Amino acid sequence: MIYKWLKSAQYLIYPPTCLLCGGPGEHGRDLCAGCLRELPRNLSCCNVCALPLPGESGTSTTCGSCLRHHPGFDLCHAPFLYLPPVGRLIGDLKFNSGLTQARLLARLLGDFLETALENPPDLLIPVPLHPSRLRERGYNQSLELARPLSRQFGIPLKYNHCTRIRATPHQLSLKKQDRTRNVRGGFRVSGQLDARHVALIDDVVTTGATASELAKVVKKVGVERVDVWAVARTP
Repeated sequence: MIYKWLKSAQYLIYPPTCLLCGGPGEHGRDLCAGCLRELPRNLSCCNVCALPLPGESGTSTTCGSCLRHHPGFDLCHAPFLYLPPVGRLIGDLKFNSGLTQARLLARLLGDFLETALENPPDLLIPVPLHPSRLRERGYNQSLELARPLSRQFGIPLKYNHCTRIRATPHQLSLKKQDRTRNVRGGFRVSGQLDARHVALIDDVVTTGATASELAKVVKKVGVERVDVWAVARTP
């Protein structure tokens, strides 16, 4: 109740403004209706890893990569394509202290999950940053996305149990096969998570290597199912 009152007061004092065109935001989002319609949707994708697929294949198709080698996670929700202007919003969130972008992107992801989510997880875990990168950036963008999602769905959030123990190059600079090697052995879980079903929160899924590696580590401590909630998927 207090949170809803504070949120209403915030919108009265600072009404939402579209982060893309500068016009008035709508429905409490920092995005206008026109810009919302122009966002690149991930409508036709793999039903496991959310990889965008050609044509009108629908959501019942599994991509060749997942058929050959199932990832460490069980399901990925990624409602948008990592293309302009979604890429710009995510870039501002990660590299330009764009915490306002975090609020908008979490809202967009939450709106999608309201209709797409069939089996809610018991726990949300943001994909961790290595301490050196966390000091450099000052915040974990995945945690900033996870906080409003935790409130929206009433799902507990844990962000201290999973840590990244190896500093690695940015995944975007690597080829697909190198990304898997880059993150191998890069995570650690401290103690039990007391959950059978967990969702990992991230901003963008590129090859799925990071999410797959973290999911494998999480399953080693007794978690049975791991989903991935991400804002966007790279084509």
